[in-house]
Amino acid sequence: MATALQNLSEYDMASVPSGAGKRIGIVVAEWNKAITHALCTGAIETLLKHHVAEDQIFVQHVPGTFELALGAQWLEERMHVDAVICIGCVIQGDTPHFDFICAGATDAIVQLNLKFSKPFVFGVLTTLNLEQAQDRAGGKHGNKGDEAAVTALKMLGLRERLR
Repeated sequence: MATALQNLSEYDMASVPSGAGKRIGIVVAEWNKAITHALCTGAIETLLKHHVAEDQIFVQHVPGTFELALGAQWLEERMHVDAVICIGCVIQGDTPHFDFICAGATDAIVQLNLKFSKPFVFGVLTTLNLEQAQDRAGGKHGNKGDEAAVTALKMLGLRERLR
């Protein structure tokens, strides 16, 4: 279990580029709302800590994880953000629904990265149970929202270094 080896909220602050002047979108699934709200809060707090202005963080909600990609595309097309963080939580159930949602969301978010040539960050928890989700939404393994925000800023920094 990779998360057990590293806390999602622990990182080297000096390794994260400043977010000053950046416009960041966050698309949040409403399904498993208690978890996704905690992830979104973590992402926002981390972005603010790295100097993204509060009025340059644009949060939109979609019904579930499957809808993240289209919501992220619409947010990009209308708000012209520098990066989009996609936040969701899919918990394994008794049917293959979990597999279809996870695969579809993953593939669609990958395609957005390539289509727009900018970071669309996969901030989606895919867990076996509610306890694992809670552990990764501010619990004993940190907050995946923090990690997603750091990823967005690091990818924007990479793009700037390569220009």
